[in-house]
Amino acid sequence: MPWFSKKNKRIESVPLEERVVKTENVFVKCDGCEEHLFQRELEEALQVCRHCGHHFRIGARERLEMLFDDGKYEELDAEVISIDPLEFVDTKPYPNRLQQAKQASGLPEAIINARGKVGEHLVFAGAMDMSFIGGSMGSAVGEKVTRLIEHALNEHAAVITFAASGGARMQEGTLSLMQMAKIAAALAQLEEKRLPFISVLTDPTTGGVTASFAMLGDVIIAEPKALIGFAGPRVIEQTIRQKLPKDFQRSEFLLEHGMLDAIVDRRELRDFITKTLNFMMNPEIRSELELERERRAAS
Repeated sequence: MPWFSKKNKRIESVPLEERVVKTENVFVKCDGCEEHLFQRELEEALQVCRHCGHHFRIGARERLEMLFDDGKYEELDAEVISIDPLEFVDTKPYPNRLQQAKQASGLPEAIINARGKVGEHLVFAGAMDMSFIGGSMGSAVGEKVTRLIEHALNEHAAVITFAASGGARMQEGTLSLMQMAKIAAALAQLEEKRLPFISVLTDPTTGGVTASFAMLGDVIIAEPKALIGFAGPRVIEQTIRQKLPKDFQRSEFLLEHGMLDAIVDRRELRDFITKTLNFMMNPEIRSELELERERRAAS
């Protein structure tokens, strides 16, 4: 008993907050299977659950680090940011919402442009981030995607985008919708130069982003179980007055119906993109494609 009493006295001398075992940021609960995952192991698995394969949402900078050789890239066009052309106010003024988004996300805009090498191929990549006003596409995002394509045209390189968006940004009205046509026109120039555009769709990819550049890739890839669509399922059901198939806006359904080229696990995505670039940037194959194009034009 004396030994126990001495031990208890030693414990009581320690402050209460130091007696508690802190587990914050140590374990994460999976939204797919509800397993508790060790944070360090989850990071090593690129934020993919090792039990059920659930893909957690990740940020734009994480995407770019996973893509480029050795995680190294040069950020471009950071000076292109949103303004308030319509002096828009909903529950708060648009400039206030932009400022809060910058502070919360640590990003200048809803997309980050970057230049670097992927498997030794020169690539210009843009990664969208849901933490910046839902990854919405305003004038600045449209300008940055267009510039990304222009950089690739100037340096004869490939373009890769990672879409993660709730759609066009309502605070900029028609100006945001105009970006859809603007980007599509730039991609037409890229196609004329026979430079590859790889579009990667992540959870979620919706609205005007889906209706424009996200679905215009030469190769369209999606992560497993990503939500991909234009309008939400509830809106569609109310419009057509029909019950929709289960998971009809998930990437597996889209692949089955020919709207995607592949579904690729995030842990295998960089290797898949590298192999795709090896094929698409192969000089011999590109020469054959150019000859075939000339033959068709002549006939």
